[in-house]
Amino acid sequence: MKILTIDTPSCKSNIFCGSGAFEERAARLKGKKLFIVTDSNVYKLYYGCIEQKFGENPVYVLPAGEKSKNYRWLFNILSAMLKADITRADTVVAFGGGVVGDIAGLAASLYMRGINLIQIPTTLLAQVDSSVGGKTAVDFDGVKNVIGTFYQPSEVIVDPFFLSTLPKRQLRCGLGEIVKYGVLNADIFHELESHRSSLFSFVFEDGIVYDCIAHKAAVVAADERDTGGQRKTLNAGHTTGHAFELCYGHKSHGEFVLIGLFYETYIAVKLGYCESAYAQKLTALIKKVLGDIPYFADAGSAARLAKHDKKNVLATQVSVIAPQSEGKSVEIILSLNEYCRLIDECNDLIAEGKI
Repeated sequence: MKILTIDTPSCKSNIFCGSGAFEERAARLKGKKLFIVTDSNVYKLYYGCIEQKFGENPVYVLPAGEKSKNYRWLFNILSAMLKADITRADTVVAFGGGVVGDIAGLAASLYMRGINLIQIPTTLLAQVDSSVGGKTAVDFDGVKNVIGTFYQPSEVIVDPFFLSTLPKRQLRCGLGEIVKYGVLNADIFHELESHRSSLFSFVFEDGIVYDCIAHKAAVVAADERDTGGQRKTLNAGHTTGHAFELCYGHKSHGEFVLIGLFYETYIAVKLGYCESAYAQKLTALIKKVLGDIPYFADAGSAARLAKHDKKNVLATQVSVIAPQSEGKSVEIILSLNEYCRLIDECNDLIAEGKI
């Protein structure tokens, strides 16, 4: 087990990563008053484990899926915390994937103006990305993560033990974020390239998960509240991915990140920001994880949802964090119309089998 610490102005967050992390850290929670938030899928798999490790502490079970990540379920959680007599001395435990981590983290940040939070991510995507860094949120009025806070967990417990129950699609979802880190970090990109033929088994090794967390930890420590520009890079693939996810929604978040990376790589090459040889290697890696890039009917109109992205300064512009060269990204700011035109252009080439 390895330990990383993110030391930010608001909180020191310790990340325990590796085999045995859950067993060791959960034992230290015995005797404490906890409020566990999980979802129906995770609870079905791990209810015995939750009962054994956390005793008779209250457990709140959300319906699984993004549909539960809204203010109604947020206030249901807060109401349940109040009924359970949770105080500022107690701890919220987010036991699940990204949806659970986001909404439980937001509840912890709001309840009595903030109580202790521990994240125990059970999906690959949550382990490498959403559980680390302190972003909490719910979706609102069709816009992802538009209501939220920056709120650091005191602990994140990352254990590959939980990955063994994940279907391949969930692993692909996590690989979407891992490939994103490969865009930002040349060493991670080289790791992925060297394990191209075995990516879906490679993620069970502690190394790649730790390396992604370490990259994010360094970014968060330097730019906790996303004001200095460094943290903005973590949104590579997300501007387009989020827009398509909101409009079409039949794939997982990580799959849409991969799709977003593909489109944004096309934009970067088309506008002369990205080296073509590197773009070919990156898009080949994306296709290795995702398979064929889907064609979307009316993609340009769907892409207009990107105007709500939090990176944008103006509603008439779209900010894209795009690949440039190995380990380097670039922010490209486009007019909304130009962005949508390029999305449509890329989409047409996909339909014609030309890219």
